Amino acid sequence: MDSLASESNGNLVGTADDDNTVIPSPTQPAAPEGPSNSTDSKADADGFDMVEGGDDKEFTTEDSDTEETSFAARHSCQTGNPVDDCWRCDRNWASNRQRLASCAVGFGRNAIGGRNGRIYVVTSSRDDNPANPSPGTLRYAVTRPGPLWIIFAYSMTIKLKNELMITSYKTIDGRGVDVHIAGGAGFTLQFISNVIIHGIAIHDIKPTGPARIMTSTSHVGNRGRADGDAISIFTSKNIWVDHCYLARAADGLVDVVRGSTAVSVTNCYFTQHNKVMLLGAHPQDYIDRNMYVTVAYNIFGPGLIQRLPRVRFGNVHVLNNDYTSGWGIYAIAGSEGPTILSQGNVFNSYKGSKQVTKRIDDGGSTMGGPKNWNWRSEGDKFLDGAFFTSVPMKWSAQSYSKTVSCSARPASMVERMVKGAGPLSCRRGAVC
Repeated sequence: MDSLASESNGNLVGTADDDNTVIPSPTQPAAPEGPSNSTDSKADADGFDMVEGGDDKEFTTEDSDTEETSFAARHSCQTGNPVDDCWRCDRNWASNRQRLASCAVGFGRNAIGGRNGRIYVVTSSRDDNPANPSPGTLRYAVTRPGPLWIIFAYSMTIKLKNELMITSYKTIDGRGVDVHIAGGAGFTLQFISNVIIHGIAIHDIKPTGPARIMTSTSHVGNRGRADGDAISIFTSKNIWVDHCYLARAADGLVDVVRGSTAVSVTNCYFTQHNKVMLLGAHPQDYIDRNMYVTVAYNIFGPGLIQRLPRVRFGNVHVLNNDYTSGWGIYAIAGSEGPTILSQGNVFNSYKGSKQVTKRIDDGGSTMGGPKNWNWRSEGDKFLDGAFFTSVPMKWSAQSYSKTVSCSARPASMVERMVKGAGPLSCRRGAVC
């Protein structure tokens, strides 16, 4: 028998008591420094700040052997964060889990995940056979047809043998327990729609494959080598990643590529990584001109170097994020004429005069040159010499209207809004 559970009298059948503490946060080392000729360089005559490859130098992030500290002290009810204020004050959240699907903001706001589907309870951390997963495992759950709301019977660490191919209309909900995806492969969302990933710690991800992997109940196929992304979103839409902890992957932490769109990344805690978030993979992927991504209410923590995010072609709204741990080479960068609106973020350089942004020449189309790209900072707070750009940028009412995905709060509210970033400590009968 598999672990499909029904609802009875508003309670989830088959779930364990949600009395576990939340994912710990690593001790915060100082952000590694990039070389001086790449972090503070002035734009060239055409407006570019750096040539592609300048972000490929070898950087390392510090590992800590000390005990990790809890996120539990960093949350409260009614913070001004519109996602959290939508559901976190409900003491009956465990009986109303699917309410979460109505709380997304930004370009991924229509991601419904497994709403209106049955509850599936993961009861095993094993991943013995990616081509024929056992009932009760996470891989079995995400490859079932139709909408499912996937929860976990108890705290567990899952070491995926190969990339986890997630099908459409799924929610992976880690609330109430402590769920780690670690030491193996990460998540792949390919040619799908409507997925919510909430409350999961994904870290120490390795390259895997080639291998035979179940991608759905009707298909088992040969997959090539996976690079080791924590979350790879490929030609997919209506995706929401919320309250996750992401660190230390072989490649990127979040990649949104090849025509993916309608994506929101909110309330996540990023740390100890080089190339964090890639939005658009190649200079030839003109399909990414129709990419729309929201990056909001996240903490970009210690030990991050670059790509917070790095954008090609698309339209990206970056709002109310905490960048106060600094960065190595740059925070936000782009090429191929992306439209980037930065609102209400808090940037701290810790290094004197240091530019937040980089306009990159990667050999692709310059789309009229960086001076004609639509980049704008509005209401951002800059500390210790951080600054957004040294080159005047074009901006239009049309650019603004298509890039504002939700309302930004003042930068003065960011500290309070992001206190719950990362997986939350949720117990039955209490607010998260």
